[in-house]
Amino acid sequence: MTRREARAAREAAGDQTVQPGPQGDVAAPAASSPSAEQREALDRLDFDAVITGPIARVEQPEPEPVGAAVRHGADDLSADHPARALFGTLEDEPAGGGGPPTGESPLAWRQQNYLSHAEPKRKRRWVKPLIVIVVILAVLGGMAGAAYAIFQPQVAQLVNALTPKDDDYPGDGTGEVMFTIVSGDTGSDIATNLHKAGVTKSYDAFYTLLLRQKPEPEFQPGAFKLKKQMSANAALIALQDPANRVENTAVIPEGTAEVDVLQTVADATKIPLADLKAAAANPADYGLPAEAKTLEGFLFPATYTFTPGTTAHDAIKTMVDRMFQSLDAAGVTPENRWNTVVLASIVQREAGHKDDYPKVARVFLNRIAQGWDLQSDATVAYGTGNTHRVETTDAERADASNPYNTYVHPGLPVGPISNPGDLAIDAVVHPADGPWMFFVTWNLETGETIFSTTEAEHEAAVAKWQQWMKDNPGYE
Repeated sequence: MTRREARAAREAAGDQTVQPGPQGDVAAPAASSPSAEQREALDRLDFDAVITGPIARVEQPEPEPVGAAVRHGADDLSADHPARALFGTLEDEPAGGGGPPTGESPLAWRQQNYLSHAEPKRKRRWVKPLIVIVVILAVLGGMAGAAYAIFQPQVAQLVNALTPKDDDYPGDGTGEVMFTIVSGDTGSDIATNLHKAGVTKSYDAFYTLLLRQKPEPEFQPGAFKLKKQMSANAALIALQDPANRVENTAVIPEGTAEVDVLQTVADATKIPLADLKAAAANPADYGLPAEAKTLEGFLFPATYTFTPGTTAHDAIKTMVDRMFQSLDAAGVTPENRWNTVVLASIVQREAGHKDDYPKVARVFLNRIAQGWDLQSDATVAYGTGNTHRVETTDAERADASNPYNTYVHPGLPVGPISNPGDLAIDAVVHPADGPWMFFVTWNLETGETIFSTTEAEHEAAVAKWQQWMKDNPGYE
């Protein structure tokens, strides 16, 4: 018997003689002293030799996996095996007392039920680093979002500058366009008018080209024969070529104010501007309504070729007579000429696309019918002396001293604010049907306009226009 077996036998004998059985279990057979079989096994052992003798190398059997005793109960032990003598008395322990079921090894049952064989859980050391990474990414994302919100306008401008633009026509163009340069026109004015006339594809194409010219080009006032859809470079060359200038021809675009009409005629005919202003001082000489204090609104916009020697009075009469012809053709009676021309002059300045003219006229007529103020920025701008823009400031819209301010003065303004063409006159005579009370031209480049019935709809349209202005900071 090995030393391990001896120790196990001795401890088993002591347990049987001293420790009582578990409470409630069926009592194990009394064993106040070792049985004859156990005593015989102990007598064969030489404890002194086991303790003091030389320790022999004993080959240890390879240990079975934990729980293997489930497959090897006490019945598998040989009859004379010391472990059988020690553990055999536990075989009859009933299952009702918390022991093993009948026929199952007690050792196996205790190994199975009291020993934990699961490997300890490894600590999740990756959790904290992951949390740190997530927090860092969230902070960086927030910073990036804040930076974008702050610098978005600058970023948009940079992207605009770096993005190739298809804003110019190729080639020399087709067809024919009469284009007028008025004394005092700047490069920006010419770029705007070329685009409006359909000569160039965009304002930027021509104006950017001008800024690159050294020395800066000089333009002569007058009428020029150009073409539709010209490249910016082709248009610039054509405007500087004296052969394209048409003598004694004045081109008056729709919506031009009286002051600019007189200057254009002077440039085209060589009639002194002072003579033209003097001839225009008395509107009654030309048959205008009694309300008219100036010629504004009654100088029909068209292309005029004057014969050499034409006087200032004759030139003005030609344009006024042409306006009367247009009003008569539209079915406007002499007594209605004044109100028709006043409203048509506003529609001419406010409308964008030609299809929008009847809708714009309807908006103003609806507001008059409801007793609302017209609230036309074009009238306010005209009253400040600016005939080339429509936008106004809060202070200008609040200025009651401006007789053309339709934000503070009800009804139509005191007089026309431009010289309207056939399209605007016809829109007033035949307005569109609709409930609209508001409109806003949200895209100044294309003239796209939103018509609204409620104030909430209008505010949304205004916000869209304001965003367009932010996205196009260089637009005038």
